[in-house]
Amino acid sequence: MTDRLKLIALDADDLAVISAHVQDARVQPADIIWRQAEKRLVIGMNRLDWDQALHGENEPRRLLAALRFDRVLACKSRRIDLAAPDAALELIGIEFHPGTEAPAGSALLLFSHGGALRLDVECLECELTDLGADDLGVGGIDDVPPLTG
Repeated sequence: MTDRLKLIALDADDLAVISAHVQDARVQPADIIWRQAEKRLVIGMNRLDWDQALHGENEPRRLLAALRFDRVLACKSRRIDLAAPDAALELIGIEFHPGTEAPAGSALLLFSHGGALRLDVECLECELTDLGADDLGVGGIDDVPPLTG
């Protein structure tokens, strides 16, 4: 395995780098953890190893990773069924929209099928950390059932 990735985003440009690394990551609603009292949102995910793909490896590899946002004032979801904790979501990307008073704003996580999370933040503090290879094949390319409804 290549070195484990650990990235921190403190502005929109940094977040764009993290967004590129989590593109096409698989997420289950059960792995979206909102800790309101701590002002923190943590998302467990299974992401493609884009660095490996860029280095010419033929077989795509998935990594288990955690995406964390701190200083979150509010977390709102659209078209994400928390009653279906094992549903498959695919993360398309992450955007940051500045608020009227810097450094506040909103981080928008966009999922396939119109799903979204909007995080209203005091300021942008995001971290992506690889936890290791998906040796169990939990998030294989073709083994995730389609999202319904």
